Amino acid sequence: MFHSKIVLWLFNLQLLLCSCHKESSKSDFSKGGNFYKITSIGKLAPEVNESSGIIKSAKDTTFWTHNDSGGKPEIYEVDMHGKLLSTIHFNNIENEDWEEITRDKNGNLYIGDIGNNSNTRRNLTIYKVNENNPTHTEAISFHYADQERFPPDKADKNFDCEAFFVHSDSLYLFSKNRGNDFVKMYAVPTKAGNYALLPKGQVLINAMVTGAAISPDEKTFALITYGKVVFFKIKNHIIDFKHPQKCYLLAFQQSEAITFLTNNTLLVTNEQGEMIKIDIEKK
Repeated sequence: MFHSKIVLWLFNLQLLLCSCHKESSKSDFSKGGNFYKITSIGKLAPEVNESSGIIKSAKDTTFWTHNDSGGKPEIYEVDMHGKLLSTIHFNNIENEDWEEITRDKNGNLYIGDIGNNSNTRRNLTIYKVNENNPTHTEAISFHYADQERFPPDKADKNFDCEAFFVHSDSLYLFSKNRGNDFVKMYAVPTKAGNYALLPKGQVLINAMVTGAAISPDEKTFALITYGKVVFFKIKNHIIDFKHPQKCYLLAFQQSEAITFLTNNTLLVTNEQGEMIKIDIEKK
């Protein structure tokens, strides 16, 4: 118990010391200032004891979420306040390290069994399942073509991923940058297959990325980290790192899931079960 308290204290200290200085000076983000509001709106049901991804369901007023590594191969439908409404259990897949979930406009869910803390996994898979027919799953398997060693040297330990979203016919993945401060972006088709991925770009973010989301109007995407959220503009329907916008500080516990409610409002969950709404300044 004492050790757990020390770890939590050190984690919270890290958040308090977190800033947007490097992002502003090195990556051209502007600081979000005080023009945002954070509101605690609920507590996740006990079944969701380590929320690591969240996305709106087809109902628009409920959400799908899931647990982290070691959890059951299940996704949970919850309301805005965290109440459990339904559960889908998958008999044909396992949860080695589920880290993210997203949804396309056709009702397909994408569940990322892609956690790779040690940078040694070779069986990275995103499962595709339709909300209306959850008994059938397709596998989108991939590996990082720029990874040569398993594990790589500590400075190159940048082949973990906990964040992605879908746009058009591709999934965009963002590395957790364990080895350095540069986040790499990859893209993989939404069709079943086995793919070799090369980076599409990289940007300096001085914190490990744990979740990603795209706005309803598809003009913005956001990455959540330990201690901050960074926003990028999407121009000409192209997902890249060329248009950084704001960096906002978020000094609350280990948050690993994010989704947009509206173009200016986000929902975040953390591994302590809190549901948090973030209202940001309108452009």
